[in-house]
Amino acid sequence: MAPTSVLSAERLRALLEIAPEDPPGYRELADLVRLLILDGRISAGTRLPSERELTSALPVSRTTVTRAYATLREAGLLVSRRGSGSVVALPRGSRPPYMPQPGSTMVGWTIAAGHAAPGVGLAYGRALEQLPEHLTETGYETAGVPVLRELVAQRYVERGLPTDPDQIIVTSGAQSALTLVARTLAARGDRVAVESPTYPNAIDALRRNGLRVLGVPHDGRRLDLDALAASVRAAPIAWAYLIPDFHNPTGTLMDDVTRQDVASILRRSTTTPIVDETMAELALDVDERAMPVPLAAHHPGAVTLGSASKTFWGGLRIGWIRAPHAVVPRLVAARETFDIGTPVLEQLAVAELLRVREEVLDGRRARLRDRREELVAALRERLPDWSLNSPVGGLSLWIRLPARASSRLAVAAESHDLLLTAGPRFFPDGGGETSLRLPYARSAEHLADAVDRLALAWETVLAGRAAPSTSRRRPALTA
Repeated sequence: MAPTSVLSAERLRALLEIAPEDPPGYRELADLVRLLILDGRISAGTRLPSERELTSALPVSRTTVTRAYATLREAGLLVSRRGSGSVVALPRGSRPPYMPQPGSTMVGWTIAAGHAAPGVGLAYGRALEQLPEHLTETGYETAGVPVLRELVAQRYVERGLPTDPDQIIVTSGAQSALTLVARTLAARGDRVAVESPTYPNAIDALRRNGLRVLGVPHDGRRLDLDALAASVRAAPIAWAYLIPDFHNPTGTLMDDVTRQDVASILRRSTTTPIVDETMAELALDVDERAMPVPLAAHHPGAVTLGSASKTFWGGLRIGWIRAPHAVVPRLVAARETFDIGTPVLEQLAVAELLRVREEVLDGRRARLRDRREELVAALRERLPDWSLNSPVGGLSLWIRLPARASSRLAVAAESHDLLLTAGPRFFPDGGGETSLRLPYARSAEHLADAVDRLALAWETVLAGRAAPSTSRRRPALTA
């Protein structure tokens, strides 16, 4: 296998975050590297540093590195050839863990989403009744079905952001919306500031489209405005990807004053915000009437992304872009060579859900509050030395571990048939070993079982005996 990129020993050391006073054995080193590969933080085709180079960079012996590389080769994650070095590969023939083998006992805890909100099935039924009137057309609604664009625009108006339907482009989910914006409006090599931590799939999408991602610290309560201002002064930053509404992963809500300050900093530097509002409707402890106005109300050039997936159901792959009038034609034209359009039936179903939004969300929010409190209570009982928040909205808790062990915990959890997303996955520039995201939008039985397995895995980490993993799984889906 020919390498497509090269990872330096210094960069791998930063990703591993190994403390000099706590050097790993060869199995643990192999498992930590394996987790980086399966999380997508080291991509297939990457050439790892030589054994000699990595030994010089880490507080371990040459024998430890040699045996760790051999373990990775045995697992099918590393191919070593003369002249090419050791190149990362992904084993074939196994299902991703979110599609478990029949009879599997594996519990996935990587996705911040749950089952469909009540009313989704009825919405599909009403959409089917309306479908015949659309069947006489081509079905290629590049900007979206007019009725859905009108309802999305109306919702922005209700939230305090004047919007007309011509500013709305319906997409196949928010991730598709972000990719369309990055491909169409950004240039390869553009710098984009993101909160650190942030949504990992956004980091991946931006990098895949050639943007250079720069992390701005977010301490779990708010974005560091001084760091943001310093970043945009230090070098030209074209874009800023932000999640002001129930930030993923921390669940924090950016207040109006901070939104004004962020917009002011970005306007002075001619940086355009890309605002991810996929969690905006999931206020659990905030009166909807007291919600801050959308960030785009403070920055007229902002491009805003929305979605029905987190609000109603992940299977509704419907998202949208709200953009200034001047850039909408570019996005629509690019859409014609991207994916042409979004399925009409799903658009009609989302339109029906938006018509009864308050009724559907009242029940959904109540269930999410219950699950959140149950998870908080279980964690405080089983893992009392962990520090955790109780977010005012969103779909997950953000945990502070008492040790730098998030990746080790994710490795140990696999031995208890539990899949976690390690904290560093949410940080674009390294870090996160004291962090962990735990979604709560699942059944009470699922959460109780997951916490039991998590507590056992943590005991394994504390005992310093993380069991070697022989899993040949592909990367876990994180959403």
